[in-house]
Amino acid sequence: MSPAKIWISYYTMLRKEFVRMVRIWSQTLLPPVVTTGLYFIVFGSFIGSQLQAIHGFSYMQFIVPGLIMMSVITSSYMNTVSTFYFAKWQRNLDEVLVSPTPDWVVIAGYVSGGVMRGLLVGTLVLIVSLFFTHLIIYNIAVLLCAVVLTSVMFSLAGLVNGIFAKGFDGISIVPTFVLTPLTYLGGIFYSIDQFPPFWRAVSLFNPILYIVNAFRYGFLGFSDVSIATSFTLLIGITLVLAVTALVLFKRGTGFKN
Repeated sequence: MSPAKIWISYYTMLRKEFVRMVRIWSQTLLPPVVTTGLYFIVFGSFIGSQLQAIHGFSYMQFIVPGLIMMSVITSSYMNTVSTFYFAKWQRNLDEVLVSPTPDWVVIAGYVSGGVMRGLLVGTLVLIVSLFFTHLIIYNIAVLLCAVVLTSVMFSLAGLVNGIFAKGFDGISIVPTFVLTPLTYLGGIFYSIDQFPPFWRAVSLFNPILYIVNAFRYGFLGFSDVSIATSFTLLIGITLVLAVTALVLFKRGTGFKN
């Protein structure tokens, strides 16, 4: 395919996903904003007002970057896994597969849809957070790189999950039993510097800890872990997932008989 035709294929997939997302905004954009708003009220205003500052910032300021990132992670993942699975289930994917569109363009289309939703939700949550606290931006380059890479990574993870999913339960097992626990234990509501040495060492095995701290560094200028390590991990996992998705597409795993 020529570059012009590749662009048309990619743009068509992206436009379709955007229209779908906006049409059912009450399901795709509103729920995470409402849920995170409740976190701001309960943990930030009610509980946070009773807690001491962390690294010189109020508890509300401390948790806002983590809550934004949590919404980005969840939205990016769920958008891709659900979109791809339903495309298989309704046989809409067959129309894409019989076209001359390269596999990497199809992957990019689905992943871009997840990134688009993740960033939209993250922006909305950021706007809501401004009603509860004052935020500063310490390093906008780190902030943007962290949020975009995270959205791409979890969109790819959702795509891989969608490829293997054989039923509706298959698209909910990973978010429920893997993604949610790792997210809540990823340093959103606490600093691991407050932990005893053993539990601090255990926390370092949670990849979401590095993601949340990289994003928090972009806002507040401090991190519990090395920023270089955080971005190395982000880029490494993203590349592994991208290669995995491409190999699975080449083999037709999960959607070709």
